[in-house]
Amino acid sequence: MNHISYQPTCQITMLSKRAAMYRKIRKFFDDKGVMEVETPILSAAGSTDVYLASVAAQRHVHGQLATHYLQTSPEFAMKRLLASGSGPIYQICKVFRDDEHGRKHNSEFTMLEWYRPDFSLLDLMHETAALIELCCFERFGQIKPVVISYKHAFQDRLDINPLQATAFDLKQVAERVGLSLDLGDDRLGYMDLLFSHMVEPTLGFDTPVFLTDFPQEMASLAKVRRDEDGEAVAARFEVYIEGVELANAYDELLDSDVLATRFEADNAARQQLGLSAMPIDQHLLAAIPHLPACSGIALGLDRLLMVAEQQSRLEQVLTYPAHLA
Repeated sequence: MNHISYQPTCQITMLSKRAAMYRKIRKFFDDKGVMEVETPILSAAGSTDVYLASVAAQRHVHGQLATHYLQTSPEFAMKRLLASGSGPIYQICKVFRDDEHGRKHNSEFTMLEWYRPDFSLLDLMHETAALIELCCFERFGQIKPVVISYKHAFQDRLDINPLQATAFDLKQVAERVGLSLDLGDDRLGYMDLLFSHMVEPTLGFDTPVFLTDFPQEMASLAKVRRDEDGEAVAARFEVYIEGVELANAYDELLDSDVLATRFEADNAARQQLGLSAMPIDQHLLAAIPHLPACSGIALGLDRLLMVAEQQSRLEQVLTYPAHLA
C-alpha cells in the first residue's frame, strides 16, 4: 500500500502566523471605517479575461440544473454592493483559477480585495504600502515604495517602448534575449513573454515596487488616461516584492458601454483561441452607472504571507495545495 500523507505542507506554526496576519488586516480596516463584507463564490457569470480560466460547477437553482463559475475575484459582486451604497468595503475570500500551479500559484488561493470611494490611485497606493508595512514590518521595517511606469521598466531593462512597439519589434527583442518563441502577430503575447521573463523577476528587491500605467490594451476594468508623454495608458498599478506580484489595482471604470464592449472583445478573442466564451455579468453592467468614483485593489494573501515569512514556495504557507486537497 502506498504511503498517503495527511499532514499539511506548511509548518503548524504557519497557521498561527496566518491568523495573526488576518487579525492585523481586520484591525487595519476596522480602524479606518472600512466594512468587511461577504459575497457568493459561485456565479452564473464568469471572467471573460483571455488569460484567466474559471472553474465551472453544476448546481440546481430552483430545480433547474445550471452551470455556474467559482469566482476568480469577488470584484463583480463587490461593485454591485458599492453601487447600492455600501461605502468603503473589503473582503477576505477564496478565489479559483483553473490549472494554475507552481512555486507562486495554486488554483485555489486567498484574496484580500477592497474598494475606496473617492480615493485616487495615489491614495490607494499609500494605503496599500501602509498595509504591507504592517504585515511585513518584522522583515522590512518602514517601507518606502518605488513607483515606476510599465513603459519605463521596459525601457530600462530592454531599451524599447512597449506602448509603441509592433509585434515584429517585440519579437526581435525576444530573440535578442534568447526567448525564441514564435507567437505570430500576437503583440500582447510577446509583451507578456518579455515582461514575465525579463522585467518582472527584477522588480522589488530593494523595496516594494508599484508598477503603474500599463498599456491601454491591459486596462481590463480600469479607466484609460494619458501619461506624461501623451500616450494612452491603463489607470492601474501592480505591486511587486522580490519579483513576486502581490496586488493589482484599478482606477475603476464607470462606463457600462465601454465595459460591455471590452467583455465582448474578450469573448471574441477567447473564441479565436479555441476557448469557450464566458457568460457576461449583466448585473454588473446594470450596476456600473451607479458606481461611485473609486479605486479598488486585489491582494494575494498567500503570497503576502510567503514574502513576510521569507518562504520560497506557496505550499510552504498553505495547508493543503490542490494536489493534496
